Amino acid sequence: MRKRTVLVACVLCAGVVWAQVAEKANSGYKTAEGRERVMRNLTAADRDARQKPQELVENMNLRAGMVVADIGTGAGYMLPFLSRAVGTGGRVIAQDIQDDFLEKAAAKAEREKLANVTFLKGTESDPKLPEHGVDVALALDSYHHYDYPDKMLAGIRKGLRPGGRLVIVEYYKRPGAMAGGNAMEHIRLDEADVIKEIEANGFRLVSKREHIQDSQYMAVFER
Repeated sequence: MRKRTVLVACVLCAGVVWAQVAEKANSGYKTAEGRERVMRNLTAADRDARQKPQELVENMNLRAGMVVADIGTGAGYMLPFLSRAVGTGGRVIAQDIQDDFLEKAAAKAEREKLANVTFLKGTESDPKLPEHGVDVALALDSYHHYDYPDKMLAGIRKGLRPGGRLVIVEYYKRPGAMAGGNAMEHIRLDEADVIKEIEANGFRLVSKREHIQDSQYMAVFER
């Protein structure tokens, strides 16, 4: 009995350690002041030049009338680009787990008169997407923040329609991939292992390409 108790305790402890995979990446998000610093970077004037958002959207192959979810929308940076791509007959779901991020994103949508954007608060383990209600889910610079990647991927998969796509835009886990040189400790997995992890959770890789040279890649998966 004692051996069994110890074994169960070890398994539970191992599960907790395994689940909390993004502690370093999320350290700056734990306080309002930290999130405010993050938001200043997310809304920096030079981000378009660094992020190439229009090129990203073009490579997502969005069509008018689609429903696209922006998982981890932050301050809503991608909302105008996604909103235009799906048109008035489509819808953009701006999802995040932080109230202050969602407030910033909603203010941006109001300023820019993005009438086809709705807002959704998820949790660390569930994006809370409407079941089979999404054509394309975008995770831009957010996958490495998932503390519970298997549960998040299950939630995204549940929210996608049959044949729906998950688009991951992520930093390489390589020196110099991120400004400030933080990629080696900030990013959990490099490209090949991210793909393996996502495919192990019910998705099929359909394409991959470099998005920002030596910095970011784009991988597209089908449900």
